[in-house]
Amino acid sequence: MGLLGRVGAGCPVGVVANAMDAAPGEVRRAGVEREFVALAGLGLAPVEVDLREWFGGEPGAVAEELARYPVVWVRGGNVFVLREALARSGADVVLTGMVRRDELVYAGYSAGPAVLGRSLRGLEGCDDPADVAVAYGDGAAVRWDGLGVLDYVVVPHVDSPGHPESEALGRVAAEYRRTGVPHRALRDGQALVVRGGVTTLHPDGAERLG
Repeated sequence: MGLLGRVGAGCPVGVVANAMDAAPGEVRRAGVEREFVALAGLGLAPVEVDLREWFGGEPGAVAEELARYPVVWVRGGNVFVLREALARSGADVVLTGMVRRDELVYAGYSAGPAVLGRSLRGLEGCDDPADVAVAYGDGAAVRWDGLGVLDYVVVPHVDSPGHPESEALGRVAAEYRRTGVPHRALRDGQALVVRGGVTTLHPDGAERLG
């Protein structure tokens, strides 16, 4: 059963696009719009959850917002920017708990699943940690810990001709292999589904949404 089969048509989906916070405003807005078009085209009801609205707030506030959505969709961008946004809003602790209690479906691509590993070390081979300061100011921290939901790192876009980050992420995956870092390298179009402690790789991505 894919995502639509689990939650049903018309399901509200909280779209987290904060991995794009270092991008120019018009680029970020266009990225969010693309997510909305794609998800609405599948019969879902996307709503942006901009974590910046909860920066410095009480964790309970962002928890109340995230609890509104059976699905949280975390799109790609810079994984270090995303990690900082999750931390500043308190969504890192909230989402980790909700996922482990099976209270929502965490879905997405690129930085979205990459942030779920125990560590972000090595991903600087693709994403620039300095973008955290671009997004949130010179005093912004670079966090190297992931959310720890997965015990391996998801490396997206590997062996994906035409993707601008494919070569860089191929080098990241190669370095992980060389140094023994547990990871899963995914090509564009593949979907990794984790349910009930069982991990399944769908080679064509059909089960990711359909």
